[in-house]
Order: sequence, then structure tokens, then C-alpha cells
Amino acid sequence: MMTAQQMAEKIVEVLAGKLGRDIKLIKIDAISVLADYFVLCTANSATQIRTLCDEVEKAMEDSGEKRLHREGHRAGGWVLLDYGVVVVHVFMEEARQFYGLERLWADAAEIDISRHVGER
Repeated sequence: MMTAQQMAEKIVEVLAGKLGRDIKLIKIDAISVLADYFVLCTANSATQIRTLCDEVEKAMEDSGEKRLHREGHRAGGWVLLDYGVVVVHVFMEEARQFYGLERLWADAAEIDISRHVGER
């Protein structure tokens, strides 16, 4: 069983490995009961949203972590993967701007993920 932080960092690594853009990890446990972390990522296309989500789901399943819920639709430009303590949001650029989660959760702590995304 992974900790919330380990799950979040693994998800960031998977997204970065599949060329997800503008990945952010925000720690929301101090301001919300929804989850401990949100992972935000931008995709270039509906196909990339599917690939990113499929890869996250595979990596989490391989680690013994079960997804609780999936919502959104890649054709709509946004998919949410809920792992309880970590919620993953994969957006097309327009949907990310529209939902503005960075603004909504501005009081949350952004975690430095540079060691998990590597040089790109």
C-alpha cells in the first residue's frame, strides 16, 4: 500500500513520462477533506488524454491501488481519476483554463515536482 505522497509522485512521473504538460501537484489536505493531493496535467489531444489516463490507471493497478471513480470524457477535454487520497485531473488546454482549478485551490500548497518530471 502506497502513501498518498508516494501515489501522487508516481502519478506525476507517469504523466511526465507520457509527455503530459504543465503538471502541477497541489497538497490540499489542510484545506479540504476531498483528498490529500490534486494532480493537474494538460494534454494536447483527446488521444493523449486517453493515453495519459490509461497509463496512470495501469501504474496504479500494478502498485495495488484501486481507482474509486472516473468521470469526464476525453471528447469534452477533461477526465478525473479519483484514487481517494489523490485526484488526477487531465485536461485539454481550453478546459483547464475554463475550470481554473489552480485559482480555485490557490490556498493549497504547490509541491515541487522537478525531481519527478526530469529534463524535458
